Amino acid sequence: MQAIIESQGHTVTLLPVEEASAETLANHDKVVIGASIRYGKHQKVVIDFIEQNKTQLKSKPSAFYTVNLVARKPEKCQPDTNPYIIKLLAQLDWKPSLEGVFAGKLNYPKYGFIDRNMIRFIMWMTKGPTDPKTNIEFTDWNSVDQFAQAVCDMQ
Repeated sequence: MQAIIESQGHTVTLLPVEEASAETLANHDKVVIGASIRYGKHQKVVIDFIEQNKTQLKSKPSAFYTVNLVARKPEKCQPDTNPYIIKLLAQLDWKPSLEGVFAGKLNYPKYGFIDRNMIRFIMWMTKGPTDPKTNIEFTDWNSVDQFAQAVCDMQ
């Protein structure tokens, strides 16, 4: 995303949400927030940041995207069909200018025993890959590129 946005003449500041502040938001024309799913939820720190800065986020073009393996399924890869983004944005009562959903990567070997087996169980329930050697990229990178271009086009 950064490369595409910068190629369009924009300056990008990448920050972990823990390092962002109201002042950070005030100093930028647009805001993009990304969050992944961990054990079925978005990180609390992301939710808290959005809640604490909702007024400022509503005052300028903003984008939010989520990364979750449910989005590997064609019927769950859009903001209006992905249960995680639907639930989060309803909970926050926030409507960003742009929403995105990306599937991400499943790399079992990088996880410890407990995490790997919890993810395998979830994958088994959702008819996904369960082989503990699986390392597969589900992200539709064209969709990511289109999202980045749409960020550039936000007014």
